[in-house]
Amino acid sequence: MVKNTGQPGYLQIADDLRAQIRGGSLAPGAPLPSTAQLAQRYDASLSVVKMAVGILRNEGLVIGQQGKGVFVSDPDQRPAGGGHAAGEVAELRAAVQDLSVRLSRVEEQLATSTTRRPGRSSR
Repeated sequence: MVKNTGQPGYLQIADDLRAQIRGGSLAPGAPLPSTAQLAQRYDASLSVVKMAVGILRNEGLVIGQQGKGVFVSDPDQRPAGGGHAAGEVAELRAAVQDLSVRLSRVEEQLATSTTRRPGRSSR
């Protein structure tokens, strides 16, 4: 479950899945649970789970196979250095995506509130 620690939920999920992969409870070749299952397990939205999996993908810890799912990659096939720079880029991209979603919601709320002002009529 995602906790109110000040750290974004997608990073908490990515950290937990990374620990499971490195600890061996998610072995090479093992499928990750579906996005919906992870969202339920962590009590998070689908977009938050997708961002977390995206980080792991950019780090080379998991590989997506079209139409089949996401699987833990073979350690021998992972990029040298653990893909640390790629992980940082992924975190930045995920943060920008999260901010974009939040900004869209705020803009929608503003658009709705300005069109429904009580006491004003359009003449």
